[in-house]
Amino acid sequence: MANITAAEVNKLRKQTGAGMMDCKKALVESDGDMEKAIDFLRKKGQKVAANRSDRDAAEGVVLSKVNDNKTFGAAIMINCETDFVAKNEAFVIYAQSVLDLAIANKAKTSDEVLALSLNGVLVKDSLLDQIGKIGEKIELGAYAVLEDAFLSSYIHPGNRIATIVALNKVIDDVAEIGKDMAMQIAAMSPISVDQSSVDQAIIDRELDVFRDVIRQEGKPEELVEKIAAGKLNKFFKESTLLNQDFIKGTKTSVSAHLKSFDKDLTVSNFKRFALA
Repeated sequence: MANITAAEVNKLRKQTGAGMMDCKKALVESDGDMEKAIDFLRKKGQKVAANRSDRDAAEGVVLSKVNDNKTFGAAIMINCETDFVAKNEAFVIYAQSVLDLAIANKAKTSDEVLALSLNGVLVKDSLLDQIGKIGEKIELGAYAVLEDAFLSSYIHPGNRIATIVALNKVIDDVAEIGKDMAMQIAAMSPISVDQSSVDQAIIDRELDVFRDVIRQEGKPEELVEKIAAGKLNKFFKESTLLNQDFIKGTKTSVSAHLKSFDKDLTVSNFKRFALA
């Protein structure tokens, strides 16, 4: 049996909002596996988030930006150890300078970013310089790019959530539409554009949880799959961008909102970085 530490229990509690004893039991039953512990809590009826994309992040800064013609955009996460450093103006300026450099050079990967020259020093070496100045571990935690007909970005106040979103065509009001989509993604944390792009492993995990809960509720076995399918459809509506309700209170889906401007307008992709 795994030796469960108080730190692990606290980490699970912060991720799920479940009680300390429930978290400890979940970790014990799951032999310390955090993902299995989350599913254990869900199967026991705990209301915890299904989306794992933003978990296990350290402190730091997340930023996003698009180029001048709005066809190339990037999001970046530069991690540190403490919230104190993350809020330091000089650290934020440094992170922004790395992103600006990456955008200017259309860097496609983290390795390409690290190989760029920032004020005569490679980015990978500038990170070491930051470690020497600050005294904390500093690293490029994540980097992602998008390219399409029109891109928009959004950084939530505090630099803890940043998004970029790609639209497939340019139309009137596209700047306002793109801004709304970037904010929708920041606020509602979708896991994919639509149900067709949800990873099969996520679908399988959700169905496994749904079936377990349905059986615990005493539903007839012949109805389990039908009820689970209904719950999966609800999951897609809540967790995929185009199926979500548009946040500006129009009582319509994101997909329908986009098509109200142009029948062919859609979101082709997005990226969302967030610190836990």
